[in-house]
Amino acid sequence: MDLRLYDTLTRDKRVFTPLDPANVRMYVCGPTVYDFAHIGNARPVIVFDVLFRLLRHLAKQGVWDGGKGETTVTYVRNITDVDDKINARAAERLAQRGKAPGDLNAEIRRLTEETYANFKADVAALGCLPPTVEPRATEHIEEMKALIERLVASGHAYVAEDHVLFAVASMPDYGRLSKRPLDEMIAGARVEVAPYKRDAMDFVLWKPSKPGEPAWPSPRGIAAPGRPGWHIECSAMSDHWLWTKAEPRLSAAGLTHPHQFDIHGGGVDLVFPHHENEIAQSRCGFHTPVMANYWMHNGFLMVEGEKMAKSLGNFITIRELLRGIGRRPWPGEVIRLTMLATHYRQPLDFNEAKLTYWRTKLSQWVDNFKLFGSQDFDYALWTGGAKISPSKEVAEALSDDLNAHEALTHLDRLSSRAIKQDVAAANELGSNLIWLGLMRNAYANAYETILAGSARPDLISKYTDAILDARAIVLNEYKFSKDGAERAASLANVNRRLSDLHPELRSDGVQLIANEHAVVSLEPITTEAAIDKSRIQALIDARAAARVAKNFAEADRIRDELLAMGIVLKDTKDGTTWEVAR
Repeated sequence: MDLRLYDTLTRDKRVFTPLDPANVRMYVCGPTVYDFAHIGNARPVIVFDVLFRLLRHLAKQGVWDGGKGETTVTYVRNITDVDDKINARAAERLAQRGKAPGDLNAEIRRLTEETYANFKADVAALGCLPPTVEPRATEHIEEMKALIERLVASGHAYVAEDHVLFAVASMPDYGRLSKRPLDEMIAGARVEVAPYKRDAMDFVLWKPSKPGEPAWPSPRGIAAPGRPGWHIECSAMSDHWLWTKAEPRLSAAGLTHPHQFDIHGGGVDLVFPHHENEIAQSRCGFHTPVMANYWMHNGFLMVEGEKMAKSLGNFITIRELLRGIGRRPWPGEVIRLTMLATHYRQPLDFNEAKLTYWRTKLSQWVDNFKLFGSQDFDYALWTGGAKISPSKEVAEALSDDLNAHEALTHLDRLSSRAIKQDVAAANELGSNLIWLGLMRNAYANAYETILAGSARPDLISKYTDAILDARAIVLNEYKFSKDGAERAASLANVNRRLSDLHPELRSDGVQLIANEHAVVSLEPITTEAAIDKSRIQALIDARAAARVAKNFAEADRIRDELLAMGIVLKDTKDGTTWEVAR
């Protein structure tokens, strides 16, 4: 099975042949960690996650190593944690708290750590696997400086007023990736006019830091401390992780292509100037014919037919979609599926109508797997005993330049066969859903028909929207841990969220409750008359004993268990009292 990928550099769909049959290497530009990632940032993360999954699958099939199935796949996605936007946001946070500017570096570290943690949580909720390596720019300053030294020594860069700049005129074929005329490149790069530049197109490799900003000893004997420009970090980190670190395990074939790797990916907005400048730095610094053998770029994302912008009021973060901040929540898998349904190179109009369509479709697929698939296979998926891999048809579709539309069409065919009680088709459907990151098997129950519980069945149809929102909260936020205490705490948090989600349910005396199996039911609001007070008191006494024994983890677990029952505790100097959650 040949993998064919569209290469932005050659403007052609080509058969993918790795430089080293034993080691496939991919680099994708990652986030600048100063704020929550927006949904435009989510698209390349999802696209290249699917490619990562496909590369690993084909590697196990032995596509590139003569059937042995021993090819390794390394996926590097960087973290930009030194940037003007980070500095500005950190200073803004300090000002809001009334802190001195001298605290800026510590605040930058806090900001980048928090933002990176949020990014990891958000993309995990979108069903994305972690890359093999996620290097931080600030941990690779020495590699950047070493590359800058090489560029200056070879005549491709120069020092001017404590800056180091790349001399674009020194590279005759600069601009091959974007294929733009010079005047368009100048406009597109938003070139800074500076008297120390030899040419308007020259770009910064290193610059002096302002007082209080992050700073490192500068290269080329520059006395003033400074920091790297944006483009140099990706050239340095990709070379470090995909050549220097990889070199000991490369085969003879791989060693014949020094300082080169297979695939470089990112959004189409990065083609120029970022990726163009990466190519210039890497090729001129290491004297190679190419930096990466294939360049892949996903298309732009619009919202409801318009470019996403804060000024238009349509700027949406991943976190807002997942948690329903200012809007209804959507399951991460639905967001993922909605993005995959449009070919990755095409512009994507992201809107609620598409989310609604693919939520319905995904629910049908999961329901048909759960209803018609083998219980033994379902259990094996839960326990890790089943082999999870794509259908031949799905792998073939994705091998045609990630033709996800055709892959999803095959899932629809499997679903149709499953309805006819084709157990094999239902099992195959479930395996594909998990492999594609569209169903976390431990949460699959959250897709099932909501139970009426002991509430009136007619209320199910009345509160359809509330029920769908509850599903999203459970899918995105319930941590199905093997640890009972962690699971109970997570369930308690989820049920707190559900109790505040749709206040209008209270007018009918009902509430949405999730159980530990991720099934949501519509239940009458708990009343004191229906409460087992002796059980509550027994739990309170057990919690008090745990606190005396300083077993605070057990005490917290019991508190969360009571909260899941709709009981809120109040600790006072006279003891613990309780009341029904309102």
